[in-house]
Amino acid sequence: MKNSMSITEFADKIGVIPDTIRRWERSGKIKPNRTSGGHRRYTEEHVWQVLGKDPRRVAKRKVIYCRVSSAEQKADMEHQIVAMESFALGRGIITETITEIGHGISLSRPKLTALIHEIIAGEIDMLIVAHKDRVGRFGFDFVECIAREYGCEIVALDNHRLSPHNEVVSDLKLAIRVFSHRIEDLATFREPEDLWM
Repeated sequence: MKNSMSITEFADKIGVIPDTIRRWERSGKIKPNRTSGGHRRYTEEHVWQVLGKDPRRVAKRKVIYCRVSSAEQKADMEHQIVAMESFALGRGIITETITEIGHGISLSRPKLTALIHEIIAGEIDMLIVAHKDRVGRFGFDFVECIAREYGCEIVALDNHRLSPHNEVVSDLKLAIRVFSHRIEDLATFREPEDLWM
């Protein structure tokens, strides 16, 4: 049996005496595995069962995500990191910080995409951002809906001072350029004549 423990080893691990475990077995609180010779064997799942910890939640991470649109915004990034890490530290939250450079119009940024995959895999239970637009100018509600579904809370401080004005203007210009190209494409689009024949 893989990674199994004897009753003595199991008792030592959870801090009780073997007689307590035998009593729990008689009352139905725990059911050990048995070897072919009838000896009790326990696994990490038994430890989680007794200690009341869900093994899927044991190793979850809390992550700070900081984003700016361009490398020229290094000072803005540093300010964002300091503010977010101070926020987490002040609440006793142990985090890791992930930074990314990329415009806020698209959600398909490599590090954000990886974070979303890790949320879906159940590896992250808290994502902290300075402002919703650090995730994306559009689509924050969609990302938040996915996160909620997989047990991850997104904490958006909505601190407008950490969302640089020039970045908003840059993203707005990009959005206008994208939509103007689409309008031009629609104006020159012609349906094939044989479509209706």
